Amino acid sequence: MSMHGSDHLIRASKAFFVAIVLALTGCASDVMKNYVGQPVESLVLDYGPPTAIVDLGQGERAYQWRKISTSAVSGTSSGEVRHTKHGTVYEETETPGYIERQECFYTFYARASGNRWFITNFRQPKLECE
Repeated sequence: MSMHGSDHLIRASKAFFVAIVLALTGCASDVMKNYVGQPVESLVLDYGPPTAIVDLGQGERAYQWRKISTSAVSGTSSGEVRHTKHGTVYEETETPGYIERQECFYTFYARASGNRWFITNFRQPKLECE
């Protein structure tokens, strides 16, 4: 009886682990998935006009949004006390901070239906853009 109980516990923790992994990997994709089946207008209302619209022919289009995010990476400063024959010297090493620039593209595919465009699919963003 107790053997069966522990087996159930392992299965539950495995499922929990998978849920955590999915939560960590799908961020932008999860948000993008929610727009499939919706008209393009709903994307424009949420994110503004697209950066580019590519006509793919046969009643299909790709709408692309470009997002540039910048983040500051702070500098570090470390020091060490060195003993020399001339006495004690404090040496400081400084690493300057910098601005990191990340460019991401979010692309949605749409199909014409009547006189409106509806999202049919999306392109998986780069890993660092998720």
